[in-house]
Amino acid sequence: MARTVATASSRPQLRLVTARDKRARSTLRTSNRGLIVSLLAAALLLTATGLIMVLSASSVTAFAQTGSGFSFFQRQFVYGLVGIVGMIAAARLHHTVWRKIAFPFFGITILLLILVLHPTAGHSAGGSSRWIAMGPITIQPSEIAKLSVVAFAAAVLTKKWKKLDEPSHLLLPLLPAVGSVCLLVMLQPDLGTTVVIAGMVFILLFAAGVRLKYLLTGVIVGSALGFALIMSASYRRERLFSFLDPWSDPKNSGYQVIQSMIGLASGGLTGVGLGASRQKWGYLPNGHTDFIFSILGEELGLIGAIAVLFLFGVLLFTGVRIASRAPDVFGRLMAAGIVGWLGLQTIINLGAVTGVLPVTGVPLPFVSYGGSSLVVSLVAVGILISIARAGPRGGGRAVARTGSGAKRRSR
Repeated sequence: MARTVATASSRPQLRLVTARDKRARSTLRTSNRGLIVSLLAAALLLTATGLIMVLSASSVTAFAQTGSGFSFFQRQFVYGLVGIVGMIAAARLHHTVWRKIAFPFFGITILLLILVLHPTAGHSAGGSSRWIAMGPITIQPSEIAKLSVVAFAAAVLTKKWKKLDEPSHLLLPLLPAVGSVCLLVMLQPDLGTTVVIAGMVFILLFAAGVRLKYLLTGVIVGSALGFALIMSASYRRERLFSFLDPWSDPKNSGYQVIQSMIGLASGGLTGVGLGASRQKWGYLPNGHTDFIFSILGEELGLIGAIAVLFLFGVLLFTGVRIASRAPDVFGRLMAAGIVGWLGLQTIINLGAVTGVLPVTGVPLPFVSYGGSSLVVSLVAVGILISIARAGPRGGGRAVARTGSGAKRRSR
């Protein structure tokens, strides 16, 4: 009799799905579809806006360099098509694929970052060696590194999910791996991208529920290292001091920031008109790359600038919602890292353009001229869509399934 009872109790129990459960799941699926539509619309509208502004902002420079005012636009348009294809492919892949390939992908990224520093392989411009030229195609490994580091960090934290309260498991292998990427990027040199990579890893650690004392220690150490790096190079010191008072040297270190603010102020409420910018005629350096938002504000005015900011807000908000509803820990961390990366890069770029932050040479996602940045950003959007498609589950339920994660957060 006892054996019969034990056998019966060991059988899998069926869970009845009530009408209420079905309605809840249906509501979540509908809500997730709405998030996907909003995310996709924001990303595509930002990309379209970027193409239009690249055509406008680069026409003078492109004609002077190549004899055609459309050359930069044509390159960006091709990269946009490649990025959209990559976004569709990433959206159709299950997001857990990135966990499986995170370590080899990270290794390839390290090799590319080393290769770009080689004199015969790396392509230099503006005093930095950041590109690898392959015929007509130019690859920027530091842009690929952003996606690679997010996938690697999310995979490591997911694997060590039960042991994140132990400093040794938290630091290894994450600290040396991310530190190696930051070092290689700094050797290019590219402080702005280094800050973005370090910042997005910090956001990812915060999303993982790492203890606050560890995060604060990281902020203090990172800030000290960042300040030391700024003071170690004369041009970075000039950027810092010009940010504090650009009018102290208006014809040299403060020139770009001043011209950017002049462009924004000239736009007024409705702008001077699309294609009618005066700053793009050699007054504002990098008007089609890092400072494209200034040209946008000049031509489209405050209304156009707010519309673009609204699209970024929609993209980041939907990304946060997707992260909170991810079906597993890796999906949640991957989405959080992508949102942190795109959000932080947007803030740093807009801060430099408006004179609120020092100039770091970070492009505006989806909008600035740059093929690698555009392609990788669109692929990241595809990954967010994949996470949203994976399952209509709440963030709390996803964490609760790990068991140890929920216990670790409750301490």
